[in-house]
Amino acid sequence: MSENPIAALESADETVRSVEREIEAFGESSVTTVADAYGDMVDLFERYEDRATGTGDFQAFVEFQDAVAQLVEGLPDDMTHRDAFEETLDVLDKRRLSESDFAAARETLADVASVAELPEERANALETYRDARKAAARRKGTVEDRIDHLERLLELGDADLDAPIDTLRDPIEAYNEAVRDAFRTFRSEESARTVLGLAVDADKYPLVDLDPPPSDLLDYVRESPAGEEPIPTLLSYADYSKSKLDHYVDDAATLKRQVATRQTYLERFDADPLTVEWPPTDADRLWWRTRELISLVSRFASEEVVALLRDVRTLTREDDYERLRNAAVARERLGPEERDRLASGDVADELDDLCEERDALDDALGEYPDR
Repeated sequence: MSENPIAALESADETVRSVEREIEAFGESSVTTVADAYGDMVDLFERYEDRATGTGDFQAFVEFQDAVAQLVEGLPDDMTHRDAFEETLDVLDKRRLSESDFAAARETLADVASVAELPEERANALETYRDARKAAARRKGTVEDRIDHLERLLELGDADLDAPIDTLRDPIEAYNEAVRDAFRTFRSEESARTVLGLAVDADKYPLVDLDPPPSDLLDYVRESPAGEEPIPTLLSYADYSKSKLDHYVDDAATLKRQVATRQTYLERFDADPLTVEWPPTDADRLWWRTRELISLVSRFASEEVVALLRDVRTLTREDDYERLRNAAVARERLGPEERDRLASGDVADELDDLCEERDALDDALGEYPDR
């Protein structure tokens, strides 16, 4: 089981505070001075150890001892752990150095290392803290989504499952069937230029999710004589060989490039975005969406089809619309398991637990701010 995000955040906060207390005890500037000096000393060790040991490079040996001496002599007199650096200098003050001398020098700097590493420890602790806070925020979002779901389940549990939902379903299905038939005819008989023009105009209606055509395809059907052909014809052309296609269009290569590469879009361009979903959405949204649909559907469908759509819009103003809609949604979404959990009270119990967790997470995020 994953760690409790609140406990992880509390632990991460305590770690940050612990490191900050250590830094505060020495002083920020003092820690920085020690860290810089320690880093310079370690750098000297790494640069010279292989060359300055044994009977190797005498010039490197001299350079190394001079560099260490200059480093130590240049340290502030009141610097924390300055004596450790002086001890290091003493350890290395020999006529010949061995690997064990370097090991002993590093050992004299053990306490210095613990101070020098504090800035990095603080950075790592802060990173862990920020990750823990993000995890808590993500968990809060997950919990809130689950709460919304359970609250909706409880609402659906109160729905009248015996309500006559065909009062809604029949007009919606009648319209959906009619608009699909009308759009198939429109797509197969009208020019690609006209049909794709409908998709362009649909961009003005945010509640109608009719994907606009790719710009290069749109330019092609607007400018080329081939754009006067219906979409099924263009798709057939795209399967022709170039020699065969030359008999039908002026520029076979351009047609293949523009149509064949957009074949998926053209094949999927259907009436689905113009239909009304089942179960339907809430009354206000459906009223506004049907209003937008009427503007588009009336451009290619008969008045009979548009009248069916107006019938659907009229439903949204009926007094029992929400009752019937809730019943429709409940029948669609409440399976046997959900109904059993509602009846047993498990849903309500889980909701109570999650609300408590959400409040605790909210409190924790307020107590432990961004850093």
